[in-house]
Amino acid sequence: MTTHSYNSGIARWLLMPSVVLLLIWMAVPLAMTIYYSTIDFNLLMPGFRSFVGFENYQYFLTDPSFLTGLKNTFVLVFSVLAITIGLGTLIAVLIDQPFYGRGIARVLLIAPFFIMPTVNALIWKNLIFHPVNGLSAWIVKVFGGTPVDWFADAPMLAIIIIVSWQWLPFAILILMTALQSMDQEQVEAAKLEGAGPVSVFRHIAIPHLTRPLIVVVMIETIFLLTIFAEIFTTTGGGPGDSTTNLAYLIFAQALLQFDVGMASAGGIVAVILANIVAVVLIRVVGKTLAS
Repeated sequence: MTTHSYNSGIARWLLMPSVVLLLIWMAVPLAMTIYYSTIDFNLLMPGFRSFVGFENYQYFLTDPSFLTGLKNTFVLVFSVLAITIGLGTLIAVLIDQPFYGRGIARVLLIAPFFIMPTVNALIWKNLIFHPVNGLSAWIVKVFGGTPVDWFADAPMLAIIIIVSWQWLPFAILILMTALQSMDQEQVEAAKLEGAGPVSVFRHIAIPHLTRPLIVVVMIETIFLLTIFAEIFTTTGGGPGDSTTNLAYLIFAQALLQFDVGMASAGGIVAVILANIVAVVLIRVVGKTLAS
């Protein structure tokens, strides 16, 4: 036995406890969720449990709230992605230019990403979007208009703005870092050939940002599929179910309607959908990085 193979064997044995612990940490909750998804279990009657097979899945998938939650989830995800990628690219390009106070501007732009989602939602709810005392209401009154009750008249738009403000700094950080690694000699050569800022951005910056953009899309999508705190803190899924996404629908089934079986089935459905999205995104990223 060579020294290399001996060391590799020792390394595997040393890593095995961590791997086993990780598998248990992941497998046990998943197994319990699958188990609860196949039984009729309501918290109001904890002593009554009966095996129902796939009935919980059938009820969850045929519930009108599921289609509404699925639609709201994708509307939220794609809207936030469009805003964060569009504004993130523009701001990253602007902040990459030399100007006085650029370091402070970078810190201020990235700071919102480190605010907890619940605190972020409370700030927007009580200080900005409040129809009486909020900043938006004050601005509208200054120009003689009527303040908008965002969470009653445009609740989904309000949630999209709140979540976008939270995730925009992440896109800026990734894209700004990518721009700093761009070949400046190529940029200078293009300028000497007469290329303007728009041409440099279109033909040099955009191709250079392709891979970072895909990484931003992949990471943001995985997290945006599970947005909950912003909805719970501001609209509670309403009015009606106009802002209810899959994460909040599962919460409502489990802790508002006390139907653990239905909520567990919804959790498994959400896990399957998230894994499908993740696999597709990973393949797209893999093809891009290989090209």
